[in-house]
Amino acid sequence: MRTILLSFLLCYCFIYHTLASAKCLHDQQSLLLQLKNNLTFYPQSSTKLKFWNASIDCCDWIGVNCDNKGFVIGLDLSEESISGGFDTASSLFSLQRLQKLNLAVNNFNSVIPSGFDKLEMLNYLNLSYASFVGQIPIEISQLTRLVTLDISSLSYLFRQGLKLEIPNLQKFVQNLTSLRQLYLDGVLLHAQGNKWCNDLSSLYDLQELSMSYCDLSGPLDSSLTKLENLSVIILDGNDFSSPVPETFVDFKNLTTLSLAFCRLSGTFPHKIFQIGTLSIIDLSFNNNLHGSFPEFPLSGSIHTLRVINTSFSGEIPYTIGNLRQLYELDLSNCQFNGTLPNSLSNLTELRYIDLSSNSYTGPVPSFYMAKKLTHLDLSHNHLSGEIPTSSHFEGLHNLVNIDLCDNSINGSIPSSLFSLSLLQKIQLSSNQFSKFDKLINVSSSVIHTLDLSSNILSGPFPMPITQLHSLSVLDLSSNMLNESLSLDELLELRSLTTLDLSYNNLSINVNVENADHTSFPNISTLSLACCNLTTFPSFLRNKSRLTILDLSKNQIQGKVPNWVWKLQNLQSLNVSHNMLTGLEGPLQNLTSNLISLDLHNNQLKGPIPVFPKYASYLDYSMNKFSSFIPQDTGNYLTFTTFLSLSNNTLHGSIPESLCHAPNLQVLDISMNNISGMIPSCLMTMTQTLVVLNLKMNNLTGHIPDVFPASCALRTLDLQKNNLDGQIPKSLVKCSLLEVLDLAHNNINDKFPCLFKNISKIRVIVLRSNKFYGPIGCPKTNGTWPMLQIVDLAFNNFSGKLPGKCFTTWEAMRYDENQADSKVNHVRFQVLQFGQIYYQDSVTVASKGQQLELVKIISIYTTIDFSSNHFEGPIPKVLMEFKALYILNISNNHFSGEIPSSIGNMKRLESLDLSNNSLVGKIPVQLDSLSFLSYLNLSFNHLVGKIPTGTQLQSFQASCFEGNGGLYGPPLTEIPDDKTPDELHPEIVCGRLACSIDWNYLSVELGSVFGLGMVIFPLMFWKKWRIRYWKLVNKILCWIFPRMYLEYVTHRGQAYIVLRWH
Repeated sequence: MRTILLSFLLCYCFIYHTLASAKCLHDQQSLLLQLKNNLTFYPQSSTKLKFWNASIDCCDWIGVNCDNKGFVIGLDLSEESISGGFDTASSLFSLQRLQKLNLAVNNFNSVIPSGFDKLEMLNYLNLSYASFVGQIPIEISQLTRLVTLDISSLSYLFRQGLKLEIPNLQKFVQNLTSLRQLYLDGVLLHAQGNKWCNDLSSLYDLQELSMSYCDLSGPLDSSLTKLENLSVIILDGNDFSSPVPETFVDFKNLTTLSLAFCRLSGTFPHKIFQIGTLSIIDLSFNNNLHGSFPEFPLSGSIHTLRVINTSFSGEIPYTIGNLRQLYELDLSNCQFNGTLPNSLSNLTELRYIDLSSNSYTGPVPSFYMAKKLTHLDLSHNHLSGEIPTSSHFEGLHNLVNIDLCDNSINGSIPSSLFSLSLLQKIQLSSNQFSKFDKLINVSSSVIHTLDLSSNILSGPFPMPITQLHSLSVLDLSSNMLNESLSLDELLELRSLTTLDLSYNNLSINVNVENADHTSFPNISTLSLACCNLTTFPSFLRNKSRLTILDLSKNQIQGKVPNWVWKLQNLQSLNVSHNMLTGLEGPLQNLTSNLISLDLHNNQLKGPIPVFPKYASYLDYSMNKFSSFIPQDTGNYLTFTTFLSLSNNTLHGSIPESLCHAPNLQVLDISMNNISGMIPSCLMTMTQTLVVLNLKMNNLTGHIPDVFPASCALRTLDLQKNNLDGQIPKSLVKCSLLEVLDLAHNNINDKFPCLFKNISKIRVIVLRSNKFYGPIGCPKTNGTWPMLQIVDLAFNNFSGKLPGKCFTTWEAMRYDENQADSKVNHVRFQVLQFGQIYYQDSVTVASKGQQLELVKIISIYTTIDFSSNHFEGPIPKVLMEFKALYILNISNNHFSGEIPSSIGNMKRLESLDLSNNSLVGKIPVQLDSLSFLSYLNLSFNHLVGKIPTGTQLQSFQASCFEGNGGLYGPPLTEIPDDKTPDELHPEIVCGRLACSIDWNYLSVELGSVFGLGMVIFPLMFWKKWRIRYWKLVNKILCWIFPRMYLEYVTHRGQAYIVLRWH
């Protein structure tokens, strides 16, 4: 016992002596105090430096470590908000026994001092995220004892990054052979794959390598695998543009592999997922990286698996259930398919799962064993069926967020969701849920967001929702809820900030009785579109937090009340599609924060209201404003990107001040009575202007030829004005042009071959102008791969159709499977985050009528070459347009037979070949056009029997008349007194009168007979009457420029009528 006690006393004395001897040396304390006095920092943010003072031994200072002799060997000044006072002369470099130095997360904003070679004992140096800039000094490379070096930086985000150029990476690390951890994130290296990979080959003991966002380039080189001890590889944000080498499988100790945002390509090696030590793998945001998952081993140690925004595909293997340590699984925005395996429920450590934006099918799986799950996102897939039981989500007591939106899930919304004590966010929009399970005792719920929009919920408003006292966001829009609802019934939802009940069958009473500051005190977004409102919700007059108000598509009459303009935080107001007649004044104090104001489709009268100062979106269209556009309008549009004044009765000229709107992208003043010339500056501002719509006004003069080199224009619509001259040559600079509509003007020009260089063009409408000449462009090599609507009707184009040019019209040639693709429109997104688009429109001739396409569907294709002077055979290449819906080449001089390959045009709905000189029989292949609903072959020289037993008999006889050699239903059968040969006369004469030698007759007889040749055919031959009146019509249009020809249909018959515009 005495021996034990003696040993204890000796040990105690030794420890006491050791601790007593660890007192800070005087010179060490002086150096540290000098360092503190020279540094610039904020005492209120400091947790270390501000406590350094001479009355306390420096070895006891926070952030200071000493050895047993009193020398400072460790210094941690991280997160001290130091902003200066650190240079080569710093007393820090006199602490020569220093082994560990941490200056991370400060704000030095200076170069790294060059005195580090004096600290030759350093084995740990951390200068990360301290706002150092410039070249990393060579002196650091002389610290041969370094085991850990971290110089990571975010300064590159501010274009003042750290860089390693002189010395380069190879010279910098060649002496640092003891390094085990190297972190150079954000340091600009500018090195190619085979170079930087080889530069690191001397670091044999390196275990952790992090060089993300270093401006490295590829390819990823297999020489990196020489560093066989690597366990952590983080190379995010470099442009490798290469596959991942198969040799990465040789990293037997690999625990972390992160290659996000690296533009990787090829197929990711399967076996990497099977490395036994791997715990973290992140391949996110490599759009061209392909791959799939292998069978996962039983001993898999992966706990974080991310392949977000890649081209990974295939099914999730059932063996994913072997990854028992997995707590984060993010496969969003990939190409996975198949059903979700039930083995996902075996992942007991799972906390976060995001499988959104894939093509998964089948039912929603159960996660009943994943008790730790906090985030579940299966949105934007093809999941279907009912959620099996109301208890499907029971037991997930840690779940905070669930998102199942944009699937096809039907049945009841499970009540178990509302009993989860931590659940805050439920997003089930865009499904087919039809009802709620019975909700019982949900008052203790902490749900703050409930989005059930775009389902098929029916019946009255579900009142149990009002018991969700924490509810902040409620969206029940686009359902089938009906009956009446008073907002008084929702007053219990005192935390509500967003309420959207739009597009149901509800009749909402917005007159809240006894309205005061306690009714919806936090409301910021209120959307009641299409809710049968008849008045403005007056309880909003004092809601200062209101930012978004949508009352569109209701039955509100009278004036917009003045209190609306006084809501100081109101940013978006939509009262379109009502019956409003005015705005209650005064309007001089319009809310200064209003960004979006939509008044369109009302009955507003008088002068144009004042524009809100900071508005970006202004739509005053489809009203009865009748004033001129103020000359200083543009001075109030500094922030405006969208301005529509269309479909009013505005008059006067276009003010040049509109050109002073620096951010204007869409300008639509169509369908008014605007006159004068187009200001040249409107064309020069197309550097920002994307849509210019001036159609259906009284504009005159030339189109200004001043489009800039940086033209951003996508839509130019000038139809139905009185413009003349030529198409401006500078329009070719608008390389993004998609829609060009110049119809119904007086433009006198050749076919604009310069457009061949605009590859994005989709719509060309030159209808009813004075264009002339051939449309072939043999000297132009450009293509029109996206062209879908071409209308050259009622011009003077002539010559043969250039079949070779049509081969480049790829959008018409290929028939996509539209059942598997979403319908898109030709449109321009106005507000990037607001789902607000400008929809292009165009008028086409379809089935003998003028049809306005208010939204141009990107798959809708038409060709109209009618009423010109084209001649020759119909090019067979036209018959290869499998995606074409409408083809009209009537009223020309086409000859030859109808190509039998017309049967290729499977989507054709309207075909008009009338009033030409086509010969031969009607091809039986027409029968295969199952969508054909309009056909006109009249007034040609077609012969033979109309193919029977086909849908051709469903068309009226007028569709085939004027072809003397045609017979059979719906025309009459062969007359008894004629043989089939007599119905096939040889055509000697052309389309006009035959040439006859009258020289042997006298002048008198010639005059009489000549007059008879004109009068009698006009009286008795219908075809001559048509030709005659066509000539008369063209003469009238030439004499009266404001006249134009238009096809109309009455009782199934097509007529040409003269119209005045």
